[in-house]
Amino acid sequence: MSGVLATLENVNAAFGIRTLLDRVSLGIGTGEKIGVVGRNGAGKSTLLRIIAGEAEPDAGRVVHGSSVRVGTLAQADDLPPDQTVRDIVLGAAAEHEWAADPRRRGVLAGLGLLDRLDDVVGPMSGGERRRVALARLLVQDLDLIILDEPTNHLDVEGVAWLAEHLRGWRGGLLVATHDRWFLDEVCLRVWEVVDGRVDAYEGGYSAYVLARAERTRREDATEARRQNLMRKELAWLRRGPPARTSKPRFRIDAANALIADEPPPRDAMALRSFASSRLGKDVYDAENLTVRMGERTLFDGITWLIGPGDRVGLVGVNGAGKTTLLRALLGDVSPTSGRVRTGASVRPALLSQEVAELPPNLRALEAVEQVGRVLEVERGREKSAGQLLEQFGLPSSRQWTRVGELSGGERRRLQLLRLLMARPNVLLLDEPTNDLDTDTLAALEDLLDTWPGTLIVVSHDRYFLERTCDVTMALLGDGHLRMLPGGIEEYLRRRAEAISAQADPSPARATATARSDVLATSVPPVAGTSDGSGRSSATTTRAGDGGGDARPALSGSEMRVARKELTRLERALERLTRREQELHHALAEAATDHERLLALDAELRAVVADKDSTEEAWLTLAADVEG
Repeated sequence: MSGVLATLENVNAAFGIRTLLDRVSLGIGTGEKIGVVGRNGAGKSTLLRIIAGEAEPDAGRVVHGSSVRVGTLAQADDLPPDQTVRDIVLGAAAEHEWAADPRRRGVLAGLGLLDRLDDVVGPMSGGERRRVALARLLVQDLDLIILDEPTNHLDVEGVAWLAEHLRGWRGGLLVATHDRWFLDEVCLRVWEVVDGRVDAYEGGYSAYVLARAERTRREDATEARRQNLMRKELAWLRRGPPARTSKPRFRIDAANALIADEPPPRDAMALRSFASSRLGKDVYDAENLTVRMGERTLFDGITWLIGPGDRVGLVGVNGAGKTTLLRALLGDVSPTSGRVRTGASVRPALLSQEVAELPPNLRALEAVEQVGRVLEVERGREKSAGQLLEQFGLPSSRQWTRVGELSGGERRRLQLLRLLMARPNVLLLDEPTNDLDTDTLAALEDLLDTWPGTLIVVSHDRYFLERTCDVTMALLGDGHLRMLPGGIEEYLRRRAEAISAQADPSPARATATARSDVLATSVPPVAGTSDGSGRSSATTTRAGDGGGDARPALSGSEMRVARKELTRLERALERLTRREQELHHALAEAATDHERLLALDAELRAVVADKDSTEEAWLTLAADVEG
């Protein structure tokens, strides 16, 4: 593997009369992980295709290092529908050959394909096909990986696994994505494609936001709007979860100086008060809701009370019924049993995953003004349709373009603006980040910060969920809805425990998991989710669990079984702790053996996860015994 993988020298590229790349010179070396950002249509995909050798520049040249092997993932998956996962990912490799390779086996297991090798690709969903396309790429022996929107159609778990896998990748990585959490987790540099040039920034997305905000601050006063937006996002980043701000990519002193006077993104209490005046005390009351599709039960007796001003993120495994739940709240899906009561003043609006029919012959501005000319963005302040289009990345020069001539991302923005101009007081957003670039996402978040209504968001975009929502709810595929005080991290931990329990279906593990689950479902609402009337605005009660009341004391026979189980769990913890220490020593000794490192690291992660779940089971059981 050479040091320099690819270089561009004075590269020009145009689309029609529009210049995408203007005399761009840059390079990527071994071990570099670079994220590519920019507005939709700025030329990100063109840049990737030119570096990969899949497109020729109009001028200049591209030079690849000697014997450099390049693999690419396009935005659209082109997989032969009549072939199986095995055919596409492993080809003619014999069973013993790929099964003995920890890299290939780890990729298949991580993407959930190890037990689906004989499935035909044709009937698969978009997310499943994306996993197959990723697996086909990641099992290869490559020097440079180029990914164009790799997180499209992936759920939260898939994005988390991909980020972890790529962090350990030793070769070069070039990735264009709107997923800002993914950029921060994986990338060490950011390239921004803007106005025909490529600006380079050190660090991940957080560092890029800081550097860009500093640069914007020094520019002409006409850029004041964008400056304020980036300062606001930077302020949220610095006040966010500790893991986000503990990375050395931030220049802390400069960041603190830049945001010293920046207020919080939103005043939650003021918004809740305003929402109550618009919505009253009731929004949606789902009581003992059960929905069955054929032989499958999506929800089983769930109760969910949603109040005015609630901002809820809804996550879950693919097929768990997140979209169905939104439609059940709206009345578009009839429950098998139970009911949904809707507040008298509720005016809901749903942003679906599909781009709704837009009038193709109207101009973009006309299409928005057809719904409304102004929007109240906060109490006493309004914005016109033209101002909102400008904020959402459609400058005045594009506002008179016919809808039929707009790109997919531009139509998505138009769809969202038309939805907002209808002045709903309850917004249900189903994967709202699809086809939106990072600038547009920041603008949308800024608008939602001052939006006084109830917000329910279904998304795999962790950054967007954490940025816009105050509460996280989860459908884990077992028919129940749960509040997760720990947010996305808790969701990923619970999913890992569920997968581990399926792999080891012992009675002890099942008992520990069930007890842990009962505790989690009875967690009280987080602070700040009451509307002031004592009503919980985002609670879940599992049917039959008594709404979180204390569990009855153990009987004598149950106590003996519990003490025996405690002893077994203690021995298991000691064994797992010893194995964890052994693996740490082995990792240090295998520092130069890449394949050995990957195998040891995978085993270490499994041991740590098992240790955590065992410790949690011990704590839960110990509390019962002592109680």
